[in-house]
Amino acid sequence: MSRLTVYRDDDPGRVVLRTDSAPEIADTLRGIGVRFERWDSPVVPPSDASPEAVLDAYRPYLDELMGETGAGSADVVRITTQTPNLAELRAKFLSEHIHSEDEVRFFVHGWGNFVLHVGGSVYDVHCVAGDLISVPAGIPHWFDAGMEPDVVALRIFTDKTGWIAQYTGDDIARRFPAA
Repeated sequence: MSRLTVYRDDDPGRVVLRTDSAPEIADTLRGIGVRFERWDSPVVPPSDASPEAVLDAYRPYLDELMGETGAGSADVVRITTQTPNLAELRAKFLSEHIHSEDEVRFFVHGWGNFVLHVGGSVYDVHCVAGDLISVPAGIPHWFDAGMEPDVVALRIFTDKTGWIAQYTGDDIARRFPAA
């Protein structure tokens, strides 16, 4: 189930808001410019489907979304316990960073936490299969799929070179609960 937990950025032990209501999650995140939606797709490819099969299954949704965002490419990311260099990859995602373009993800299978650091608050968005999240360019954040990840997600890019992070150097991610 999707969930949003909000903390003050100086008090990781105190929850300001916790909700699993998709409309409340969307409304709260909209207040900081983040798009969150639940897609009830009639198409759900198997978790081991090829990237091409996943892209083909979601092509109508992708075409519409890419038209809205001006995105130029989409791909599929699969992170499991079998992913090469998993520890290094997880460390890379767990460091607070920003991007020069929106980070758009649709969760096909599994789950992951996008954790956003905005205006003195930390927004921990637990995304599950069927969730779409779009984090605007410049919003500091990190991502955690846990110690034993099993996630498949669509990634949508404007810049066709793909995922490029600019690290903030802040160690805030270490002060907040990990997935």
